[in-house]
Amino acid sequence: MDLKACSACQLVKYCNRECQLAHRPQHKRECKKRAAELHEEELFKQPPPEEDCPICILRLPLLDSGRRYYTCCGKLICSGCAYAPVYDDKGNIVTEKSCPFCRTPNPTNEEAINRANKRVECGDAMAIYDLANNYANGVGHQQGRNGYPQDYDKALELYHRAAEYGYAEAYFNVGCSYDCGLGVKQNKKKAMHYYELAAIGGCMMSRHNIGIDEEDAGNMDRALKHYMIAVRGGVSNAVKGVQRLYSDGYATKDDYSQALESYQAYLGEIKSCQRDEAAAAHDTYKYYE
Repeated sequence: MDLKACSACQLVKYCNRECQLAHRPQHKRECKKRAAELHEEELFKQPPPEEDCPICILRLPLLDSGRRYYTCCGKLICSGCAYAPVYDDKGNIVTEKSCPFCRTPNPTNEEAINRANKRVECGDAMAIYDLANNYANGVGHQQGRNGYPQDYDKALELYHRAAEYGYAEAYFNVGCSYDCGLGVKQNKKKAMHYYELAAIGGCMMSRHNIGIDEEDAGNMDRALKHYMIAVRGGVSNAVKGVQRLYSDGYATKDDYSQALESYQAYLGEIKSCQRDEAAAAHDTYKYYE
């Protein structure tokens, strides 16, 4: 007979649903305790490794302006490689603007929309996330162009879909919607739920927001844990969070020193001359704060 474990705690196995319901009164307290322990383990475990730029093979910056998404090949490319000139197989600079990865010529607005739609149709999480942002912000529509009308319901639907396909930052946007009441009734409990899902998936901004909420609630040890993880992920404001806890006596000098060292280590991993040149050329290529 195939036995199924309790989905919440994984401690007890049952032969069927009736057996589980009959055992529920004796199991409830232990189940709730173990489920909470499992959630804590999941929440504070080492986050997934950061993605590298597929061209220069350096860690991608956290800052949005430090990376570019290309619908032609579905690649996230760092600002340095996006800005740098493209060469042909003979070493000559290609004057026609094209994707630095697959060399597809840059699209017109209509072509860009068609490419993005094709990516969405095939389940590309990043393309779905970008489309959600377009609906959340009403991109182009307010300027009278064939853009996207502001539609929070549609945006939330797409954020959920992008998250289900593996883009954790989409859950962060859902959390922000509940946190601020954008398109949904404000609900701090739901906001925290989605922030935690995003943090477990590796979203560092979500991790930082959880740290702020824990700090506001007086849970300083938990806030410090979240800030330290966010610092390692490149969130500069998380360093300020650790500094604040240190100033108020809730973190040690070693904690603050470690936070500074971790952030410097992050900067060392993302820094390159090529990215510096791009950032110096225009703020839209800025890759750290």
